[in-house]
Amino acid sequence: MKFEELLNIPPYQLEKQEKRKRLTTRLGELSELHYHNCVAYKKIVDILGFHGEKVKDYEELPFLPVRLFKELELKSVESEDIVKTMTSSGTTGQNVSKIYLDKITSSNQQKALVKIVSDFVGSSRLPMIIIDCPSVLKDRVKFSARGAGILGFSIFASDKIYALQDNMELNIEAIKLFLEKHKGKKILLFGFTFIIWKYFYQELLKYPEEIDFSQGILIHGGGWKKLINEAVSEEKFKSCLQETCGLYKIYDYYGMVEQTGCIYMECEYGHLHASIFSDIVIRNSRDFSPCKIGEKGMIQVLSVIPESYPGHSILTEDEGIVLGEDDCPCGRKGKYFKIFGRIKNAEVRGCSDTYEK
Repeated sequence: MKFEELLNIPPYQLEKQEKRKRLTTRLGELSELHYHNCVAYKKIVDILGFHGEKVKDYEELPFLPVRLFKELELKSVESEDIVKTMTSSGTTGQNVSKIYLDKITSSNQQKALVKIVSDFVGSSRLPMIIIDCPSVLKDRVKFSARGAGILGFSIFASDKIYALQDNMELNIEAIKLFLEKHKGKKILLFGFTFIIWKYFYQELLKYPEEIDFSQGILIHGGGWKKLINEAVSEEKFKSCLQETCGLYKIYDYYGMVEQTGCIYMECEYGHLHASIFSDIVIRNSRDFSPCKIGEKGMIQVLSVIPESYPGHSILTEDEGIVLGEDDCPCGRKGKYFKIFGRIKNAEVRGCSDTYEK
């Protein structure tokens, strides 16, 4: 099955059986592709004794621990076909994941992201405030997770500014001018959770009643661990932004550089959703068997996008729970779920490539 076939379907329309059928076909084909084109992946699959012809459901496909992308060079294309290398975040001394993209995979990442996000903000481009600094994009060939996120979401902008200067100080005057320029219009804001809290929200407190984002839509992700350590819950994060600048439409998302493009957006009921381009399986930490709805376990993420590297089936280091499937009150089909955070003793990292002074 070609990736393009899914682009003709609304991102949250397929019901359980039809989605499972399509994903099993596409993910099985990707497994075969990477088996024949990635030496490291083939060795791992052979050790597991996996036989692709026997697969009847994508839950049976092998998965790679996400940490392998820090340890091995996992790619299924020739080096000359790689147009972009993305890296995960990591604190000093940690290895980072390296994700190798060819033109096809890079393009499909962008197409999937557009379909997913448009379901939440509409198809028209909007004036956009990027809650970060412009220097993040200084290397256009080798992207950090933070830079890749900014570049990906910038496609939704009709006009854009950065809210922060390169020293991470709030550019309050630029924000005021931008809001005046687009007065009465919807404004899209994008940034990473910890950066929004520390360098945007806390600085806005110095300008009470001067900034009005009541027409704003904020999409944010990554960096929750740092906020939890500071006793900032999701509820507090949202309520503080509401009180400070009137920002009510706030959508979190779950994603990782190892599967860029296939993000899991939060709906208005606070549930994270899997689109037709992806799915999650919650696995029991004792034997890796699939958990039932309502059972906590390790999160496996699946994506129909990666063709240049074997990132279509990954076991993360996060814990979560599937809340339901095809019956979220928001009306979107597919699984919806909740994240509890990192599994115990997992390597500490954050998807936001968080800035540290």
